Amino acid sequence: MEIGPGTELEPARGALLVADESGRGSHRLVLPASCQTPLPALVQQAIDSGALLANRPIEGQVLLEAGAWRIGLSQLGELQRTLNGRGLELVTICSSQPHTHVAAAGLGILSQWPNSAAPTSPAKPDSDLQVHQGTLRSGDHLETSGSVLLLGDVNPGARISAAGHVLVWGRLRGVAHAGCQGDNFARIVALQLRPLQLRIAGAVARGPEGAPPAGFAEEARIVAGAIQIDPAQPVWPLSG
Repeated sequence: MEIGPGTELEPARGALLVADESGRGSHRLVLPASCQTPLPALVQQAIDSGALLANRPIEGQVLLEAGAWRIGLSQLGELQRTLNGRGLELVTICSSQPHTHVAAAGLGILSQWPNSAAPTSPAKPDSDLQVHQGTLRSGDHLETSGSVLLLGDVNPGARISAAGHVLVWGRLRGVAHAGCQGDNFARIVALQLRPLQLRIAGAVARGPEGAPPAGFAEEARIVAGAIQIDPAQPVWPLSG
């Protein structure tokens, strides 16, 4: 059996490892629509099967086509380590799941939406989560009745508010108000949290002035009646 560029290498459990046709050592790793096998084990099987069929180690860069898989930060980190241990580098994730995009951003991995288009309406599994693509500029105000995930920056002079959590995949430098209907458990999370003003329910605070911690997203929450800013938890507080 001859294995060449473009040949699809399929393990028994349904994941596909597809060699790049250009022969540059780049591969597509396509996850099945659903599977009971844990993700790292599923990926390990795909690599093993690909190497067996190709009769050589599979190395190079990987585009992970994750579809609707909901992959958290810790799970994605484990997957990244699994690939690195086999000489593979996860460079891009294609996903239709906002949670997976957030996790990718937390690890500095490039992510993209299918057909290069982010959803403009709430994701079905999370009916109270609104996803908005694009930077908010001075004078803009984005307000939602649930939680909001912004794929972009909030510039000085812009405002973002939500009855639930405010999640910013980018720099938050304007004004953010989470729990605007009185939810004291709401959080504000951003890749860089340097706002002019933060509000959670009735609590108000100014953003920190120092440099953000390297490699961490940041979150603001109410602790003992006051807003406290810390490195974000491994799982962002998305609803659902």
